Amino acid sequence: MTDVWYQNSIECLALKEGSEHMQMVDISTKEVTEREAVAQGRVFLKATVIKLIKDKKTPKGDVLEAAKIAGIFAAKKTPEIIPLCHPIPITSMGIAFTLKKDQVHIITTVKGQAKTGFEMEALTAASVAALTIYDMCKPLDKDIVISEIKLLKKTGGKSGTYVRK
Repeated sequence: MTDVWYQNSIECLALKEGSEHMQMVDISTKEVTEREAVAQGRVFLKATVIKLIKDKKTPKGDVLEAAKIAGIFAAKKTPEIIPLCHPIPITSMGIAFTLKKDQVHIITTVKGQAKTGFEMEALTAASVAALTIYDMCKPLDKDIVISEIKLLKKTGGKSGTYVRK
């Protein structure tokens, strides 16, 4: 089923005017190097909801465990939802959560050896983890805000190391 959806998506892209210039970047001549990407996201919630998350007492269950699993799945599926993203082998994936007074801070780390970086996988994991927290807490707080999805660090490849200041 996924292959049919993906093929139909590519065909739709090809039919759109001007899309003949869209293409996956050729990485065949690039070196395989050890790479890592770290991304973050923040989910702002009422303090009462943060306490329920911490105590694992939300109606849908353990919010952070569900968000962790969803983020890991999302990282692995990144090339299926971002059409021009290369499928690359993830060798390590981690998601950490820090509960603060009015927010959940999400940090995702993706590692592997590849010809291209893991930025999209780390960003996708942070985004989907944040969306999962939103989904699980929406009955408790209508003012939830997801923000600051961004790359914090990347290592490896020809361009070397990038660290957000």
